[in-house]
Amino acid sequence: MTTQRTRSLGRPTLDAVAARAGVGRGTVSRVVNGSPQVSPEARAAVQQAIAELGYVPNRAARALVTQRTDSVALVVSESGDRVFTEPFFAGIVRGVSSGLLETPLQLWLAMVQSPIERERVEHHLTNQHVDGVLLLSLHDADPLPTLLEERGLPTVLGGRPARMLQPGAQPAHYVDVDNVGGARHAVEYLFACGRRRIATIAGTQDMGAGVARLTGYREAVQATGAGLNPDLISYGDFSEGSGAACMRRLLEVCPDLDAVFVASDLMAFGALRTLREAGRRVPEDVAVVGFDDAPVARQADPPLTTVFQPVEEMGRQMARLLVARIRGDDLPANHILLDTHMVRRASA
Repeated sequence: MTTQRTRSLGRPTLDAVAARAGVGRGTVSRVVNGSPQVSPEARAAVQQAIAELGYVPNRAARALVTQRTDSVALVVSESGDRVFTEPFFAGIVRGVSSGLLETPLQLWLAMVQSPIERERVEHHLTNQHVDGVLLLSLHDADPLPTLLEERGLPTVLGGRPARMLQPGAQPAHYVDVDNVGGARHAVEYLFACGRRRIATIAGTQDMGAGVARLTGYREAVQATGAGLNPDLISYGDFSEGSGAACMRRLLEVCPDLDAVFVASDLMAFGALRTLREAGRRVPEDVAVVGFDDAPVARQADPPLTTVFQPVEEMGRQMARLLVARIRGDDLPANHILLDTHMVRRASA
């Protein structure tokens, strides 16, 4: 004998779900609205009743009651080309999606680079359209964080903006990785390997990750008692092409360098290409360490020693922090800092 799910005639109601689950109407409402104030047993009973009856919440009516849209935005201040080709962004999206999985919140993604894109996104980011916003790849001149706070929209940043690394900076809610510590450990490792002329290809200096990773490099060099040599620092923009160009400049200015710490794996991939073209052996002549542990690190020739950052976990924590802000939960801190660690391969 086969069993079938029984569905009521017409559109199932909240009362029908409550009767099937053996709970009160208010309990069903709390489950549907994602409230944590429901026992696991009651939540399971309600979810089973919803599945059996095929209940679908009336989003319009629900929005009137809850004053919520059940939508959050992930706004990335980069071009679509970078967002869809660089693994970092895909990892963040996977993590955010995972972090929202047990909530009723739907995610929409926007890339903002041109003035037209910015105007459109700014127009949409109101509490009539979204309950909260995640901001990623912010540059210091970006007015979005201030604009969203003025509108009262819960906002969480992916990474600290460079301005927040300054004393007395305005606090914000963010999730970041230990960029300073990761970079410092990478350079300390190169010194421990016997390298002495260690250069760096730094990232964009109007972004927190770029500033912090350069800070880690400087701290490690200064800890040895050696003075900082500005000729050993070149500035890229986290892209492969900029890594290749920066490596060329460094070889021209400091041909006797014997190691380079690169602030992203994509830039390191470009640097490896330049070293190959210049006839420098890696790691025999020049050791190379990157930052990210992106798939390109394993595909490099030779495979790239790098600093691992937990990109998907960063996305998950961004989503969870935003959900907590939307719900009005008490938060132990306004930020989350995730650890990094070295992954040793053949390039250093």
